[in-house]
Amino acid sequence: MGQKKLLRFAEIKTFPNVLQFPENIKGKWHDHFENNRPITLELACGKGEYALGLALRFPQKNFLGIDIKGNRLWVGAKKALELQLSNVTFLRIQIDKITDYFEANEVEEIWITFPDPQLRFSKMKKRLTHPQFLRRFHQILKQGGYIHLKTDSPDLYHFTKEVCSMYRCSIHTDYNDLYQQENLTDVLKIKTHYENLDIAQSNRIHYICFSLPEVLAGKEMDSQLKIMLKDEFRSDDRR
Repeated sequence: MGQKKLLRFAEIKTFPNVLQFPENIKGKWHDHFENNRPITLELACGKGEYALGLALRFPQKNFLGIDIKGNRLWVGAKKALELQLSNVTFLRIQIDKITDYFEANEVEEIWITFPDPQLRFSKMKKRLTHPQFLRRFHQILKQGGYIHLKTDSPDLYHFTKEVCSMYRCSIHTDYNDLYQQENLTDVLKIKTHYENLDIAQSNRIHYICFSLPEVLAGKEMDSQLKIMLKDEFRSDDRR
């Protein structure tokens, strides 16, 4: 591990706005923020550009940037301290353990910004809009709470639409080419470090906002999704 990373890992332990694998925090986030304002999560937040951008625009709400990479969280947390933002905290955990850290109805919204699209068929379950993650989100989100996905991956975008259709999620906004839309809200103009890199080289950004049904289909539906996607992988020569 490089010296720079080691220094960051040491410094982040002293940051008051970073929690690393905290114990007994579930159901106590309003105590942490010292208010009862709505809580929004940014998952796989990287350097936390979206969490910071949202916190600046909505001082009446609380925000949590979540990632496992402490080196990246350091960047966002450092910036938040410099900006004296008291309504944003960074949480270092594994996202598949998210229900260990949040109580039912404790979260109002979730943003998923440029996550790893996990393009291999064998990695499909690691996609953050896969039903196994949606079931976790269902446990912590308020009923009707929005989930936002921004991605430069057409594969992840179309996969998410398929999941929404099969699992009866309500799609509220669907932009195949975000920046070609007129009168975009200021929130949708926030850009992350990875968006600027355009890793997928798709030259377009996809955005979809949806909410989960009151009752989300169980794991028995996942086998149908897997069969459907397997057929798609077979018919796609790019795979």
